[in-house]
Amino acid sequence: MAGYANVNRTARSDYDRRMSDTGGVREVKSAARTVELLELLAARGDRPARLQELADELGVPRSSMYALLQTLISRGWVRTDVTGSLYGIGIHALLTGTSYLDSDPRVRVVRPYLDEASEALGETIHMGRLDGRDVAYLATRESHEYLRTISRVGRRLPAHAGALGKALLAERPDAELPEGPYEALTANSHTSRESLSADLAQVRARGWSVDREEGVLGIVGFGFALRYDTPALDAISCSVPVARLTPEHEERIVAVMREIRAKVEATVPGSGPVRWR
Repeated sequence: MAGYANVNRTARSDYDRRMSDTGGVREVKSAARTVELLELLAARGDRPARLQELADELGVPRSSMYALLQTLISRGWVRTDVTGSLYGIGIHALLTGTSYLDSDPRVRVVRPYLDEASEALGETIHMGRLDGRDVAYLATRESHEYLRTISRVGRRLPAHAGALGKALLAERPDAELPEGPYEALTANSHTSRESLSADLAQVRARGWSVDREEGVLGIVGFGFALRYDTPALDAISCSVPVARLTPEHEERIVAVMREIRAKVEATVPGSGPVRWR
């Protein structure tokens, strides 16, 4: 139950963050409850939930939760097992997420450059976007020598604990950093605002971020903000197993990724026809 509680707290904090600014318009409770349910099911991954669990965790009557689940099942947003007692996220969540990626002009432009970086370096290359305190992975090119499912498209990682996130946080003033303590994903993660701020100062001076096993043990990442927006919202990174990282390889990674960043920034327009917020 402790692990489930942690997942629920994460889902709630994400939900609270995204719903904190409604422009003065009163929140629609039924819509908010639907979003909170879907986010909770998504956060559980491959661990389906029972009706009572969902009702208890979201603080709604069992009958109301059952009615909401049946509505979402009929529309493909939630799925249930053959017994009708276990619930998980449905296929329409995937289809909607895919539609987001397909409709984003920046992702379409950047993808070929990820291929170019992957071919040049033989390592895993990512594109991510800052979303509140997290980074969402929008595109990934996996290394043929080192496959890790944790870098899948749609994954979220706290911005303070990865190369993508730190590259983007460095584009913003330290005054915008949230108060600590921060979650420790590994023993190397920054857990205080002071520690993270010192690291970001180095990122600004150097021009790219370095994540030395802060998000995932055994992995070093190099992150580069894409400055076609101000401040930057997107970044690219290269992830390398520690065992394969030599000073010479690190130097080549930085050189290739800086070149890729320059190509992307020269190709992607600064603002599209629609300015999303």
